[in-house]
Amino acid sequence: MNSLPGKIKEVTSEGNISLVKIDVAHIEFKSIVVETPQTTTYLKMGHRVKILFKETEVIIGHSTTHPISLQNRMLCKILAINKGKLLSELQLSFGIHEVTAIITSHAVDQLHLQPGHEVSAFVKTNEVMLSPD
Repeated sequence: MNSLPGKIKEVTSEGNISLVKIDVAHIEFKSIVVETPQTTTYLKMGHRVKILFKETEVIIGHSTTHPISLQNRMLCKILAINKGKLLSELQLSFGIHEVTAIITSHAVDQLHLQPGHEVSAFVKTNEVMLSPD
C-alpha cells in the first residue's frame, strides 16, 4: 500500500460524502470519503493525514497534459522495474517520497519504460483513502 503524508486544504460535503483536498509535497490530491467533518474528527482544514492507495491503482503515462478525468497526478522518475512475465512492479520517486505501481509487463514494453525515465503517475479520486496521521 502506498502511503504519502499530507495536510487537508479543503473539505466539501454533501450528505454523508466529502471531497477532501490534500496538499502532498505542494501537489493537490483529492479523495472521496464516506465521512464528513461532523462524523469524524480528522476531516478538518490543516489536519495532517496519510493518503493511501494500492499499487495496482496507479496508472502510468508519459505526460500530465492529456485531458483526462483522473485528478491525482504525480510527476515521477522510475527508480527500478521488477519485470515479471505478466506484471511488473515500478519503484517511482515522487519528490522525496517513493511510490510503487504494479502494471502489466505488456504496458512496460508498450510505453518503453526504463529506469531513469520521467513518467506521470495517476490515481483516481475514489481510490485514495485517508488515515489520520
